[in-house]
Amino acid sequence: MPGNNQTIISQFLLLGLPIAPEHQHLFYALFLAMYLTTVLGNLIIIILICLDTNLHTPMYLFLSNLSFSDLCFSSVTMPKLLQNMQSQDTSIPYAGCLTQVYFFLFFAALENFLLVTMAYDRYVAICFPLHYASIMSPKLCVSLVLLIWVLTTLYAMLHTLLLTRLSFCKNNVIPHFFCDLSALLKLACSDVHINELVILIIGGLVVVLPFLLIIVSYARIISSIIKVPSTRGIHKLFSTCGSHLSVVSLFYGTIIGIYLGPSDNNSTLKDIVMSMMYTVVTPMLNPFIYSLRNRDMKEALKKVFQMKSLL
Repeated sequence: MPGNNQTIISQFLLLGLPIAPEHQHLFYALFLAMYLTTVLGNLIIIILICLDTNLHTPMYLFLSNLSFSDLCFSSVTMPKLLQNMQSQDTSIPYAGCLTQVYFFLFFAALENFLLVTMAYDRYVAICFPLHYASIMSPKLCVSLVLLIWVLTTLYAMLHTLLLTRLSFCKNNVIPHFFCDLSALLKLACSDVHINELVILIIGGLVVVLPFLLIIVSYARIISSIIKVPSTRGIHKLFSTCGSHLSVVSLFYGTIIGIYLGPSDNNSTLKDIVMSMMYTVVTPMLNPFIYSLRNRDMKEALKKVFQMKSLL
């Protein structure tokens, strides 16, 4: 039973972004444009990969899943943020908050595993081109995707179930624009040591390990290209690996800094800014960096427009 200093929380209040009232409309328009760009860009990639049989390859199978993940990841937080910016009521029900936590963790973990799988795919394609088809067989690729979805479901479920066992005090104000797991743990009255231990151990495996594997994969790719130096090879290295690593660094760097870095009571603003980077900016940039600069994707887009003009 809750003590005198505890109460049954039926809803939480999201403080949102620290934006001056006179700038609310400007930032609302900016975030709305960014969200629509994210949705449109990722939908285009998914549709193109489904329509063009030339894109039915392992790399584009993973890429379509990444685009779906980016679209959903941004949709977990952005619609609620946009609604709160236009409304005086910034509350979110307890069940709605837990649901947001679950899907946020699910799509964040899905992104992690897909990025490392794509890095491995590029590693095999560049370092073992003659054996690529046999290594990255359709059966292996489908199995990897299914395994990724199962692991992310278990990961998100574990954290959400551990969250349901906590009781909360009268303070129900979350100093964030979404139901952030670490922010909720700070509001809990009950012991959160198990939750923090799981974040440290499982979070380390889900976030740090894939990041290190990506670095190793790209290090092998760079080493392979340097061994047989050519202008085309070096150009390919910087145009693809450089772009991929920049997004990977942005995504993983912010997550590691927030969830696995040292706790600081005065770091709320920093956490909000870093969260905006990987929940809004990265999903918006991924379609441009991974696909819309890609020659195969451009050809697929041209085919769609040509088919449309013939109709």
